[in-house]
Amino acid sequence: MAEKESSPGGQKMYIPISLLWLVSIPLLSSVNSLPTPRGTLITCGASNAIASGDLRYVPDDGFTKVGNKATISAPNVMPILRNLRFFPDKSARKYCYAVPVVKGGKYLVRTSYYYGGFDGGTTPPVFDQIIDGTMWGTVNTTDDYSNGLTSYYELVIAAMGKFMSVCLARNSATVSDPFISLLEVEYLDESVYNSTDFKTYALGTVSRAIFGDTNSTISYPEDQYNRYWHPFKDENPTVESKSGVKMLSFWNMPPVRAFSSALTTSRGKNLKVKWPQGSLPESLYYISLYFQDSRTESPYSWRVFDIWVNGKKFYSNLNVTADGVSVFAAQWPLFGQTEIEMTPGDGIPVGPLINAGEVLQLLPLGGRTHTRDVMAMDDLTQTLDKLPSDWYGDPCLPKNHSWTGVTCSYGKLVRILALNFTGMGLSGSLPSSLGNLTSLTHL
Repeated sequence: MAEKESSPGGQKMYIPISLLWLVSIPLLSSVNSLPTPRGTLITCGASNAIASGDLRYVPDDGFTKVGNKATISAPNVMPILRNLRFFPDKSARKYCYAVPVVKGGKYLVRTSYYYGGFDGGTTPPVFDQIIDGTMWGTVNTTDDYSNGLTSYYELVIAAMGKFMSVCLARNSATVSDPFISLLEVEYLDESVYNSTDFKTYALGTVSRAIFGDTNSTISYPEDQYNRYWHPFKDENPTVESKSGVKMLSFWNMPPVRAFSSALTTSRGKNLKVKWPQGSLPESLYYISLYFQDSRTESPYSWRVFDIWVNGKKFYSNLNVTADGVSVFAAQWPLFGQTEIEMTPGDGIPVGPLINAGEVLQLLPLGGRTHTRDVMAMDDLTQTLDKLPSDWYGDPCLPKNHSWTGVTCSYGKLVRILALNFTGMGLSGSLPSSLGNLTSLTHL
């Protein structure tokens, strides 16, 4: 069964597994006022900082040392998407950005892609995406680009060190150079998605929706973390809320406008909503659903109903008032088309309703190379010149994307076994910390 939020705080729950999910967004921006998200907003390939509404995106030169810049000449493209960085070196096992973070901090990481025919082609390349030592998934923006849309991928993950690496890599389907338009790494407060064991898993966004709303996507500043909430409307009746909610009453800090509208039905009827759209792979998911009684606040503005997800009871006798309420589960099995059904309690004078929802799929983390080995290799990159273009990020992980010339063991601890610099054209000196590679058998 799901659990109900009462007030922000720590509460233990479940966990799933995942590949990332691609979401489409129109090429437009948003406005207005909350504190600027804490973190780093990067416009890749740009030469100068670019403002987008109240947000400021900085050039990527200080975050990566590989790849080339390109400018898109297509009309009506947002300024932050007019530049990109692409990676032509076919010999490299990965191409990485390194973004400073607070170790142990929780971050929303979003990569965005708009192809724009930068390489003279008509079809975007397909390639992989990696975060630290974890294979995030495959980037395929072909359908979105053909419909004039940009694409983004989003992950909630905890920082394992003082830097977080976000990398691209070629795969068997890659026929042209991988590229990236935007990289956003934004700090999340402790209460947000706090039921997840972030030492073991990350959360990949599947869908974040505001029900009954036909206006534009919600982002910053209405959402202080710059999450995207997309309008969702089906054949069910809609209703507007007569009172507001207090965002701080909810652990995940949803924007106030997420409660401004709802899908509903008449008295005595079940409310059925098929969402998220599309078929989901069989896995476990984090689900959070948001509700608020739409009537003017009074002693009588409440409604009670049960919630079912794909025929399995999710929550019993939920009492929804004008103050708003959220119920969530962090390890819920889904497969195929998802249907959320709300069944009213006996004698309840109004039908069920639902305002907003989030579904995120859990991605098991791929681990990390032994800290002592990582530090020694970082020192090595500081004392050598003409480094291979893939000598950034985790030196051993993911398994098929270790640094060129580095051989690793993949037992309980991931250790460096051998370094082979033959034919690499390196120059410089070897740091004394290389002696900390205690599993090294060949140099």
